[in-house]
Amino acid sequence: MLARLQRGIVASLLLAALAWAVCAWHAPRPVFWGGLALFATGHALFLALEFTLMHTVNRHADAPRASVGSVARAWLSESLHAPRVFGWRQPFRAHAWPDQLAPTPGAAGVVFVHGFFCNRAFWHPWLQRLARDGRVYAAVSLEPLFGSIEAYAATVDAAVRRVHAATGVPVLLVCHSMGGLAVRAWLRQTGADARVAHVVTIGTPHQGTWLGRYGRTANARQMRLDSAWLRELAQSESAERRRRFTCYHSNADNIVFPTPVATLPDADNRFLPGVAHVAMAFDERVMDETLARLQGGREPVTGSR
Repeated sequence: MLARLQRGIVASLLLAALAWAVCAWHAPRPVFWGGLALFATGHALFLALEFTLMHTVNRHADAPRASVGSVARAWLSESLHAPRVFGWRQPFRAHAWPDQLAPTPGAAGVVFVHGFFCNRAFWHPWLQRLARDGRVYAAVSLEPLFGSIEAYAATVDAAVRRVHAATGVPVLLVCHSMGGLAVRAWLRQTGADARVAHVVTIGTPHQGTWLGRYGRTANARQMRLDSAWLRELAQSESAERRRRFTCYHSNADNIVFPTPVATLPDADNRFLPGVAHVAMAFDERVMDETLARLQGGREPVTGSR
């Protein structure tokens, strides 16, 4: 569903740009090229608003505040990542890297759970790396797009069962943004802790996000700061369960802020200074430390707790 929707958005933007080019062909060249540039960079202007709000709100956060230069670099990085993810991979390459579920007894596998308004193609750089290594993995696409986070538990459960069946050992779950909440909701519903080796969350709004106040869909409302749903979820969890989590968070996350909301009590909370929301999922440190767990290794704790 998301792939079709995003293909429609891309097609609409291309048609609008073509219509502008035809209609403005005889306009002064600065006007003509300025209009086309706006179609190409409009997403960067929207991101600039997000980064401005984030930097303002983080003035009052109990965490190191990013410098203006660091925020500017994060904005540029995110402006480059966004078209690749939302304008190419997700609309057109959702099944370019299928799940790898050949029986591999004893070799730990991975389940990938994406965030809001994303699909399994979000994870392509990770899937390529695991495919080269011959690892078992499954990447889900959460639907309905705008339903309750609770409704995603069945999808997560099916993926965990498939990977667990292929390997026979507990599964590593890697989650971006809302995906971390979907896994916590799944654990609450199923109590399937024995099938989980570890959970890595990247920019997950464990305590909600300031931007959630503008959401009107069921899942967006659940991600509002200190929402009733989040409080109930937290109350259902033991410290032992939360110790299975590693939570990457950043002071330049343009979606999940203020900074501390992406952390969990009792978890291994690792701080990534100056990294934006989508870019965080493809940060080399995050990928290397996470995938080291498949070798039975454990990176030294370098983040704040």
